[in-house]
Amino acid sequence: MDWLYLTEIVLAGLGAGALYALTGVAFVLIYKATRVVNLAIGEILMLGGYAFFGLVAGFGLPVWAAIPLTVASGAVLGLVVERALIRPMLGESPISVFMVTIGLGSILAGAVELFWGADPLRLPEFIPNAPIFLGEAYLAPKVAYGALVAAILIGLALAALRFSRGGVALRATAGDQGAAYSVGIDVGRVFSLSWMAACATAAGAGVIVGSIGGISPTMGVFGLSVLVVVIVGGLDSVAGALIGGLLIGLIEALAGSFLGGEYKLLATFGLLVLILMIRPYGIFGTHEIERL
Repeated sequence: MDWLYLTEIVLAGLGAGALYALTGVAFVLIYKATRVVNLAIGEILMLGGYAFFGLVAGFGLPVWAAIPLTVASGAVLGLVVERALIRPMLGESPISVFMVTIGLGSILAGAVELFWGADPLRLPEFIPNAPIFLGEAYLAPKVAYGALVAAILIGLALAALRFSRGGVALRATAGDQGAAYSVGIDVGRVFSLSWMAACATAAGAGVIVGSIGGISPTMGVFGLSVLVVVIVGGLDSVAGALIGGLLIGLIEALAGSFLGGEYKLLATFGLLVLILMIRPYGIFGTHEIERL
């Protein structure tokens, strides 16, 4: 076996997995606070890539200004979606809210295609392209820097959940909404905060993913792999999103390299079925016990 080749595949898989994990964190933030399964997360990621493209190529802004504005636009989108679409659905069945997010994803994809067209576009180059070697193993610079940024953002998210007042309120709301209300936590505000943080994270991830492979209206399919990530790791576990993202990225890289690209989805969803058979609530998900 060519161990150098295997090492390069593993590194590439972990790099891609870091991006899955970052988007998975955005998914988990919403579900953890609101119990809403947001299937539009891939389209929000896509919109982040296009927003960055518009700010740089359309308005001529420098990259250092366009990135925070893209993240801020994601936060604004999250606030609007939560207030206009999700909050009026409170008390409705989960499947109804689930279908609203599917519809939202279709609307975002259609709007992007109408405005920018269906052809793929490349983002302006802003990531250093000097070769990166770990020992003798080569790692694509865009993947390496993307993974580094993803790791930093995930670390910040974990720290915010653990130490900030908003993070404590989100965890309290996730544990018991009634108890959170009783101690004075503004649960509605927590819902808005979770959507804003998640959509801002997804928009930032869209810039990273778009800088590696370009942007197109079909980028939303990225959300399918992220859905697998969070189901494998646990819908309400940030740590699960991290481990699940790295695991799925690694499996996809190995399957694509040794079996062929057409086996990537087969391997990914095969793992999903296996995990669900063993642990239906995910590797790190909360096992909810219902009283009968």
